[in-house]
Amino acid sequence: MVNTIGVIGLGVMGSNIALNMAGKGEQVAVYNYTRDLTDKLMEKSEGQPLSPYYELKDFVQSLEKPRKIFLMVTAGKAVDSVIDSLVPLLEEGDVIMDGGNSHYEDTERRYDRLKAEEIGYLGIGISGGEVGALTGPSIMPGGDLDVYEKAAPILTKIAAQVGNSPCCTYIGPKGAGHFVKMVHNGIEYADMQLIAEAYTFLREKLQLSIDEIADIFETWNQGELKSYLIEITAEILRKKDDRTGGPLIDVILDKTGQKGTGKWTSMQAIDNGIPSSIITESLFARYLSSLKEERVAAEKILAGPAEEEWHLDKNVWIDYVRQALYMGKVCAYAQGFAQYKMTSELYGWNLKLSDIALIFRGGCIIRAEFLNLISEAYNEQPDLSNLLIAPFFAEKLKDYQTGLRKVVCEGISSGISFPALSTALSYYDGYRTGRSNASLLQAQRDYFGAHTYERTDIEGVFHTEWNE
Repeated sequence: MVNTIGVIGLGVMGSNIALNMAGKGEQVAVYNYTRDLTDKLMEKSEGQPLSPYYELKDFVQSLEKPRKIFLMVTAGKAVDSVIDSLVPLLEEGDVIMDGGNSHYEDTERRYDRLKAEEIGYLGIGISGGEVGALTGPSIMPGGDLDVYEKAAPILTKIAAQVGNSPCCTYIGPKGAGHFVKMVHNGIEYADMQLIAEAYTFLREKLQLSIDEIADIFETWNQGELKSYLIEITAEILRKKDDRTGGPLIDVILDKTGQKGTGKWTSMQAIDNGIPSSIITESLFARYLSSLKEERVAAEKILAGPAEEEWHLDKNVWIDYVRQALYMGKVCAYAQGFAQYKMTSELYGWNLKLSDIALIFRGGCIIRAEFLNLISEAYNEQPDLSNLLIAPFFAEKLKDYQTGLRKVVCEGISSGISFPALSTALSYYDGYRTGRSNASLLQAQRDYFGAHTYERTDIEGVFHTEWNE
């Protein structure tokens, strides 16, 4: 039997990708380093056009030429190991696709190696989790365009569909696909933290019940905040614990994990002077959450502000929280897309930001209603320096900044930690400040290190002997 594509790595994601391909009419060869996962997949895929292989050579020989092999293995050394095993079995023009969360610089290294072997290599960002992998994820392929075109008929078929448009488009050369996925995950970190802070205000400051907060999130999901993360937050808050009968959220330990992509996003931004502060604060919030024992001990020692009586209209403040969350999200997406733009210019990738926004509308974790508006903003101004100054968003934030300012100020005065919301406000205010305090910083640098400075009135580079 001749198979149209092969999948290596049959964990949850790999198995679901294989089932997705088979469900779309592809004849899929499947292989896993250990036999048990292959057998497990075959047991639940009766009647599907899946063919199991237990020897890598047999797997490769079963594929039609040019061979197309989709890797869904753990990022890092495992990817290199599989590539090492595959290369002697492949021929010129064959294609390897890495659908894992590989670091984009690793993808570029692998691309260069396989280019020398005349084997095509695509680094493919996949977003949507296990459900998306099965039913249709957002797909971000990077590599040579002619190599992508060999795989495009399959990739666009298995991607999420919004209307008649697949959530898959060619991103750019070499590691661009995995880079876009990496920053997508950074935006995801920020989005989740912003939602958590909005929840905290509603519960701790407004003292609303879990069911009331779930109602609020359900209502918000019918309007301009409509998104996957808002939707699942309402469902999470509705869930009862089988053991206690109370809300499940109340018995979940408040320690958040992370798998590295948020850290990579922050590190890449720092290395290249890109202000992705909301994403980075969201990462630090996860790190702080891991210090559970220290936080519990500190709660008994460190004092917060004195409690004050609450006299304001809850409905008014619920809408302030809605405005704050919307504005925080826009600022987070603005930072992520600015990181795309600045890195694209750095590497000459020519990323099409309007297309990236469109493929995020379905399948992926950060899918949201306002991605259509983001796409329109970059369609109207392809060289837009920052989403905040797009006419629609500039006007919207002019109206919504009141809500964000009130929520942040009230939260801070109440002793509630709002790292993402407060950073979003600082970013907004910093970005709209034409004359900043950086002049003092530059003077300090020149004073103690003779780093020089530029002037506002005449051109040139200057140094002052400050203690003369």
